[in-house]
Amino acid sequence: MIRKKQGSWTRKPGAKSAKDGKNIKDSRGKSQGKKPSDKAEDRLRIYALGGLEEVGRNMTILEYGSDIVIIDMGHQFPEEDMHGIDYIIPNITCLKGKEKNIRGVILTHGHLDHIGAAPILLPKLGNPLIIGAPMTVALLKKQIENHHDKFTPKVLEIKSLKETVKLGVFKVNFFNVTHSIKDALGLIIETPTVNIIHPGDWRYDLDPVEGPKTDLSHLAQWNTKNIPSVLMMESLGSTQEGHQGSEMEVYKNMEKIIKDARGRIIFGTFSSMLERVGQIIKIAEENGKKVAVDGFSMKSNIEIGQKFGFIKAGKNTFIDVSKVSDYPNNKVVIVCTGSQGEGRAVLSRIASGEHRYIKIEKDDTVVFSSSVIPGNERTIQYLKDSLYRQGANVIHKEIMDVHAGGHGKIEDIKLILREIKPKYLIPVYANHYLLREAAKVAESIGFPKENIFVADNGQIMEFTATNAKLTDYRVPTDYVFVDGLGVGDVSHIVLRDRQLMAGDGMIVVIVTIDKKKGQLVQNPDLISRGFIYMKENKKLIEETRARAKKIFKADLKEGIDENYYKDKIRNEIGQFLYQKTERRPMVLPVIIQV
Repeated sequence: MIRKKQGSWTRKPGAKSAKDGKNIKDSRGKSQGKKPSDKAEDRLRIYALGGLEEVGRNMTILEYGSDIVIIDMGHQFPEEDMHGIDYIIPNITCLKGKEKNIRGVILTHGHLDHIGAAPILLPKLGNPLIIGAPMTVALLKKQIENHHDKFTPKVLEIKSLKETVKLGVFKVNFFNVTHSIKDALGLIIETPTVNIIHPGDWRYDLDPVEGPKTDLSHLAQWNTKNIPSVLMMESLGSTQEGHQGSEMEVYKNMEKIIKDARGRIIFGTFSSMLERVGQIIKIAEENGKKVAVDGFSMKSNIEIGQKFGFIKAGKNTFIDVSKVSDYPNNKVVIVCTGSQGEGRAVLSRIASGEHRYIKIEKDDTVVFSSSVIPGNERTIQYLKDSLYRQGANVIHKEIMDVHAGGHGKIEDIKLILREIKPKYLIPVYANHYLLREAAKVAESIGFPKENIFVADNGQIMEFTATNAKLTDYRVPTDYVFVDGLGVGDVSHIVLRDRQLMAGDGMIVVIVTIDKKKGQLVQNPDLISRGFIYMKENKKLIEETRARAKKIFKADLKEGIDENYYKDKIRNEIGQFLYQKTERRPMVLPVIIQV
C-alpha cells in the first residue's frame, strides 16, 4: 500500500510497489496505473468525496499545486437499515492538513444534497470562503442558523453572471442553469490544463412558463485546441427516455386542478421548489382562494423566496393553518412538506390523522408535486394508499403531469453533449449504474469511449497539458454518520448492532455474584426486547436461565474475570438461542458483584 504524506493517496490493496514507475497489477490482474506524480504543480486532480456512487453527499475536490477548490458540500439521506441515523456527510480525512490550501467552496444551488453538510464541515475546514448565488447563500445561512453549532460563514454572493472569481490558479465563471430550484448556477472553471464545465443539477426547459428556453450552446467556446473542456455532467436521468417534461404543461395542469377542485387542495412538495410554490400561490390568487402554508422548512423558504422576489403574494392571500376551517373548503389551498413520506412531516401527519387542524375529507384533492427520491418508493406508496383509503382524490405523476423533474433525460443528455461539445466527459451525481448508462448514451452519439471517465468516490482523475487519465489511486470516502448531536461517533459496529436489534431483537442476561461466597446470589435474570414475549415462552426462558446459571457453576472466590464471562455468556447463550429459535438476538451480559 502506498500513501502520500497526510494520507491523501491510497492504492488499492494487493498492488505491488510502483517505485519503478511502470504499470502494476492487483491480485485480479487489473492495472493499477502509475503513482500520481509528486509534481502537483503540473496537473489538475479531480476526485469526489461523495456523489459518484449514490444520490446525495455531493462534494467534489479540484486540486492543482497548492490550490484547492471544492464544489458543493451536501449530505445523503440514510438508507432504510441505518436505524437512528439522521444523515450521512462526506469524509474529509484527505483534506486534513490542507485546510489553508482551500481557496473557496462553490455551491451550485440550495438543495440539501448540495449544501446540507456545510454547517458541519465548514468549521472543520477552517471556515473557507463560500461562493454562491444570493438565494443559495440565504438557504445555507438558514441551515447554519438552525444548526446546533452556529458560526458566521465567509460568503461571496454572485449577483451577476458576468462576475468572475479568482481562486488561486483557478478562475471561475458562471452561467445560468435550469433546475427545480431558483438561483442555480453552472460553473466554468479555468485551469492551466483544462476548462471544467460543471452545471450542477440541470435540465432543459424548452417550453418555460416565463423567460427564455434553455440554451447551452455558448459553452462550446470553452473547448479549444490548447485548453480542452471537461463536462462534469449530472446523470440522474440517464435511463429515462425522451426529454424532461415541460414546466408549461405542469402549470396548465395545476391551473385546472385549482380551478375545478370541489374541496380543499393540498399540495405536497419540496420546500426548496420555490418556483413551483410561487406558481401555486399565483394560480390560487387568480381563482380567489386562500393559501395556508405548513412545515417549518416550507415557511422558512417561502420567506426567503419573498425576500428575493421569487414568490409574490397579495396582503390577504396567506392564512394561518389553524384558520383553514374558517373558510369554505373550495376556497382553500394548502402547501406543505412531506411528499417523500417523512414520518413527522406535515403530509404524513395529515394522512395519519395526527395533524391538529387538517383532517382528510371526502372532496379533498392531494397533489404530489415532486419527484420520488430513490429509496423512498415504498414509504410514498404507503402514504398514497392511506390518503386513497380516506377518500381523497390523489393526483401524482402517474395520473397527470404535476411535476417536471429537475434532471435531464436521455434526449437531454444527447442535446447537452451536442451543444457543449466537450473533449472529456465525467458523469457525476448519481448511482454508479446511472453513470455507466450516461456513458452509453454519450457513446451512442459518437462520443469517444476513451474520453469518458466513470469514477468511483475517491478515485483520482488527472489532467495534464498532454494527457488525461482515470487513476487507480483514491482517497478515503467512508460514510460519516450524523446521529443527533454526534458526528462520526456512530461506527459501522454500532450501526450493525442497531441492525441486529431491529432484525432479531435483544436479550439481556443479568448475573449477580456474591464475591465473598464465590457463587450466584440468585438465578440469572433475563430481559427480552424485540426477541420473544417472555410470558408466552416460559419454557425457553427457564432453559436459557439454566444455561446461564451453568456457566457460573465453578468456585468464584478467587475473583472473576468479567470480560471472560461476558464473552462466554454471549457465545453460549447466543448459540443456544439460535438452536432453539433459528434467530440471533443480540445478547447483552450484565455482571453485578456484591
